[in-house]
Amino acid sequence: MKKTLIVIDMQNDFISGSLGTEEAKAIVDNVKKKIAEYQNAGNEIIFTRDTHQKNYLTTNEGRHLPVEHCIEGTEGWKIAEGLEIPGAKYINKISFGYMDWKDFDLEEVELVGLCTDICVVSNALIIKAAFPEIKVSVDAGCCAGVTPESHQAALTTMKMCQIDIVGE
Repeated sequence: MKKTLIVIDMQNDFISGSLGTEEAKAIVDNVKKKIAEYQNAGNEIIFTRDTHQKNYLTTNEGRHLPVEHCIEGTEGWKIAEGLEIPGAKYINKISFGYMDWKDFDLEEVELVGLCTDICVVSNALIIKAAFPEIKVSVDAGCCAGVTPESHQAALTTMKMCQIDIVGE
């Protein structure tokens, strides 16, 4: 069975930049180890990048979260140093959830990354809806939310939607 690791938005702005948190910094090594596991096993790895343009503050999201972040091409938009690997696929997404997961041949999926309570939960739910019979899991030890409380709330939500939570 083909396994896919989806690394959600492990970008500089979410770790140490404009929206960075101590919790996000704390998971970087865990995510690096998880990526190495999948790479060593020859499994598929997909990175998503939250991708905004210079007009971000005038968008609907920008009006709700008025903090410029992940502007395409900036240092904050880049995947954190040491995480990228050869052969990985990249998806630039303009919203919380990527809507075209159905275009991928997914058989078993594990998600890690940032933020548990926004983009991780959104993508996990979209994938589970598109592929209701595959195993979808999230490694809680490789995720961080906007706050520890909202991280826990997102994990609970995903459990309720038949997404396996590991690493708690």
